[in-house]
Amino acid sequence: MDAMEEIEIVIVGGGICGLATALALHRKGIKCVVLEKSETLRSTGAGITIRANGWCALHQLGVASNLRLTALPIQGGKDICLANGQQQEISIEKGEIRCLRRSELITSLAESLPPGTIHLGCEVLSITPDPLSSYSIIQFQNGGTIKAKVLIGCDGANSVVADFLGLKPLKFFSLSEVRGYTEYPSGHDFKNEYAQVRGDHSMIGMIPIDNKLVYWFVTHKANPKDVVAKDPELLQQLTLEAIKGFPTEMLDMVKHSDRDSLSLARLRYHAPWDILLESFRKGTVTVAGDAMHVMGPFLAQGGSAALEDAIILARCLAQKRHKIDIKTNGSQVIAHKVGEALDQYVKERRMRLVRLSTQTFLTGLLIKNPPLLVRFVCNILMTVLFSDPTAHSRFDCGRL
Repeated sequence: MDAMEEIEIVIVGGGICGLATALALHRKGIKCVVLEKSETLRSTGAGITIRANGWCALHQLGVASNLRLTALPIQGGKDICLANGQQQEISIEKGEIRCLRRSELITSLAESLPPGTIHLGCEVLSITPDPLSSYSIIQFQNGGTIKAKVLIGCDGANSVVADFLGLKPLKFFSLSEVRGYTEYPSGHDFKNEYAQVRGDHSMIGMIPIDNKLVYWFVTHKANPKDVVAKDPELLQQLTLEAIKGFPTEMLDMVKHSDRDSLSLARLRYHAPWDILLESFRKGTVTVAGDAMHVMGPFLAQGGSAALEDAIILARCLAQKRHKIDIKTNGSQVIAHKVGEALDQYVKERRMRLVRLSTQTFLTGLLIKNPPLLVRFVCNILMTVLFSDPTAHSRFDCGRL
């Protein structure tokens, strides 16, 4: 890119949300570029569960059909408590739920974009307002700069764009999570269902992707050992230690996992009250995906909510686009119309995200085995606030 080149729409972050947002804009005939700091597209995190609302968004993006070919539909779920041996069915809402390889989702989105949309190795150092216009000046680690007329931060939990907007810092659950794959060359015997086993201090969940591949995660109390668990072999050993005494098939699943797929994350979240009060727009700059609403994995809605963001943001920008002639209108006119579009996007997303983040926050508190009074209060709040716990997956983000 040339120094101080002006670009109409810049998306920072080439993950699921950034690529989906670019594809949604492309479907509306709006050009944009995606800046990804890595030298390759990132696909860490093993699997990702996409719920019914996410599949609705993927359908509108035009990539759902191919992705369905490689992932089994989930038809039920069960929860097992080791303490008392009780087993109960987990309510699975009507609608489509599948677990995808994260790499396949990333690849499908990226390959659907026009050539030249994605720019790799573009690590953003800073963002500053242009004093002569309404645009944003983006400076890269390599010394280059560009000017963005519209800037969308899809750069994850450690978002440079969110910092520019002055959003509140993330908070930490006292939990860490290890994620990985296990391949069964001769096929596995698991049903097409989500299963979780809860112990006193940890929980393991698993969900089949296809007849030979299973995605699993282990949630446990964060401890100092997590800091040094970057080595896959050590990470596998620590994970087996965390689920000692769990069913043999679960232990074997972790023991025979693909070590290259293993990852460890300290669970973080945007507080629901921050999402309620934050200003997610400054001038012609906004955020989407984890840069806007990290909420923990407990509802498996992070990816699906990000896909919703992409659809709604593209639609809001497209609705105002016909009123903007980039060649003849001045920067102040452009800023006003784009600002209206971004305000509409934030308005449409805010209460939806507050609801999701509140439900996730309360679920996260319950996973930690809190005192009886805290558990009682959380259950009451869940009952009062979420009388229909499956409504989040039936959310319709509207037509792209």
